[in-house]
Amino acid sequence: MTAWMTILGIVVFVVGLLFSIAWHELGHLSTAKLFGIRVPQYMVGFGPTLFSRKKGDTEYGIKAVPLGGYIRMIGMFPPGDDGRLQARSTSPWRGMIEDARSAAFEELQPGDEKRLFYTRKPWKRVIVMFAGPFMNLVLAVVIFMSVLMGFGINTTTTQVGAVQDCVVAASAKTDKCPASAKDSPAKAAGLKAGDKIVSFNGRAIPDWGTLQDQIRDTTGPATLVVERDGARKTLHADLIENKVAKTDGHGGYVPGQYVSAGFLGFTPASGIVQQSFGQSVDRMTGMVQQGVESLVNLPGKVPDLWNAAFNGGERKQDSPMGVVGAARVGGEVFSLDIPPQQRVATMLFLVAGFNLSLFLFNMLPLLPLDGGHIAGALWESVRRFLARVVRRPDPGPFDVAKLMPVAYVVAGIFICFTLLVLVADVVNPVKLTG
Repeated sequence: MTAWMTILGIVVFVVGLLFSIAWHELGHLSTAKLFGIRVPQYMVGFGPTLFSRKKGDTEYGIKAVPLGGYIRMIGMFPPGDDGRLQARSTSPWRGMIEDARSAAFEELQPGDEKRLFYTRKPWKRVIVMFAGPFMNLVLAVVIFMSVLMGFGINTTTTQVGAVQDCVVAASAKTDKCPASAKDSPAKAAGLKAGDKIVSFNGRAIPDWGTLQDQIRDTTGPATLVVERDGARKTLHADLIENKVAKTDGHGGYVPGQYVSAGFLGFTPASGIVQQSFGQSVDRMTGMVQQGVESLVNLPGKVPDLWNAAFNGGERKQDSPMGVVGAARVGGEVFSLDIPPQQRVATMLFLVAGFNLSLFLFNMLPLLPLDGGHIAGALWESVRRFLARVVRRPDPGPFDVAKLMPVAYVVAGIFICFTLLVLVADVVNPVKLTG
């Protein structure tokens, strides 16, 4: 049964992946057609074509390898300075530029002169290229908000899960009480497992984050109001300073790092809690921040990835994952011993996270990514504006094709990184459970 559920989870993730890719390309397709650009192809996947059908000017199809997708627009790059498309050069770098320029016009038909991508105003080209990543962002936000507000997520609550017997520094890494240890402030105050803390020093407590901040900022006498057996009870505690785990600002803890702060001495309970709209927005904001930080820190994770792939090193939970690794995690999600609705919610979260990553990654201002084309169009706008200001001739379209050698280098780096992640995903995958 577990094997079948794992296979089902992988299939569901792949379907979600294909939909996300198709949704991304639909953003490019719809805006390109809106602005009158001819689009000969709309394809989901790479490699041999499994299915295709032509409707109007566009061939729609599915290819064998579900690792991406594309639309083909006529005239992605302007002609060269001489107006020719087929000139050849013995320089390999110049050859790359000319090959890219020729490919942009290889399906040119009579009447297409006014339907070329590069002839559109820069702001229209920005919209066309931004529409794809934006569709992924919209899908991520819709899924995240639906799961957070509809299903709920496993959340640390203000209910007491367990009361510590004594004062022990978190850095001691033990729950045993030394003979000389004092009772924890929570135990001395009469706090019990199952109590729900509703206010702290006269302030209402809406969530665990607020309560944790209040406790850590307090030393000395404090008043707690708890709900116990349907009634409210006031407790008085004398908080002390102690070594506690450092928080990461996103609701988690920084492994191996500790700070001195106020200490009460209990472990909060956790459970599935539906989030309000405001809480959901806060969590979404945190996810975006984490995504940006992960993207910035990506180069620094290459050594750990290499060690995990080839030297048997530890594969960390925040290690970059590719499609294979994410699909494997999707299979593991469906095999977990949790309620079915939580399996669905976790899978949706995985797909939403993939879409958020697609948005952030594609917005990098590097060719061949969408962000690189956006940067080219914006630079063209700046050049033309400056030319008008100083009353100089219009410099014309910015020739993005001249950046193709750089694009090939960037693509080569991406391919190498993707292969490294693939090897790590196969030989030393990220696991949800030990």
